[in-house]
Amino acid sequence: MATLRVKSSSSKASKPEPAVATRESLEAQIAAFISDGGEIQQIAKGVSGQQTGGTRQITISRK
Repeated sequence: MATLRVKSSSSKASKPEPAVATRESLEAQIAAFISDGGEIQQIAKGVSGQQTGGTRQITISRK
């Protein structure tokens, strides 16, 4: 028996937004943030927001 494959119109892969649209959206969000009194801080290269501490390692034991 032959298997038929039907391609629906909703199965199209969506394309990512163009970089121009994303950049314009980001610029609009930044402008709104600043106009609402927000402040942007400049962070030095190499600085991380992660807290230093012990490592989190998972130990798997066999019983």
